[in-house]
Amino acid sequence: MFSVKPFLHALLDVILPPICHICRSFIPNAGTLHICQTCQDLLPLVSSPLCPICGIPFIGTGSDHRCGPCLSNPPHFDTARAHFLYEGPIRELIHTFKYNQKTHLRNPLALLTLQGMSNFLTSQNSHLIIPVPLHRSRLQQRGFNQAVLLGRAISHYLSLPLLPDALVRTRPTEPQIDLSAAERRVNVKGAFTVSRPDQVAGKRILLLDDVMTTGSTMDECAKELKKAGADTVISVTIARTARH
Repeated sequence: MFSVKPFLHALLDVILPPICHICRSFIPNAGTLHICQTCQDLLPLVSSPLCPICGIPFIGTGSDHRCGPCLSNPPHFDTARAHFLYEGPIRELIHTFKYNQKTHLRNPLALLTLQGMSNFLTSQNSHLIIPVPLHRSRLQQRGFNQAVLLGRAISHYLSLPLLPDALVRTRPTEPQIDLSAAERRVNVKGAFTVSRPDQVAGKRILLLDDVMTTGSTMDECAKELKKAGADTVISVTIARTARH
């Protein structure tokens, strides 16, 4: 019997050819990622040695060990991990996703992270996923919360409930990008609250965002979740900077 699916897929490849999101080259049998293998091999990864608390990578070889800031002033989250360094093509993909309304990029970003961090994510035995919230004014301006879109894809593959409204940003904050580490901590201090403490009490929470720089936003969110009774907060981002 003639199957229409292969014909439709071939027709779609002609009308909308599968193009690599990074190098824009044609990819036969692109699958769901739409990133060619050559570009995948060049993506900058976070690898050991790193700090087991905040996840910042160290230069050189050796074993994982706590960084200075985590020794002197441990964060409220229990551990943090990112799959990529926030540089090169990953930085461009995330920037395009967030600021150019290319929301379809949530799928390759989420899938690449899931592939690279599957062992870590499954070993955490998390109960639920909470995305870092945007203030309503920023949400109206952008039209979407990138952490929620990423969370929907990740929750599906991990079979974990996503609670997009469990954590609320109570006031607008300045963009963190041009602030120092100290200014970032002040900027987000007191900016979050837990709307339903009963949803997080006693839970192991996967706290999700797109990028981690100094960790101040994640730390402030984790502080409120712990105050509301959360047992464990695991910070997960697609990418992170290589320094605090």
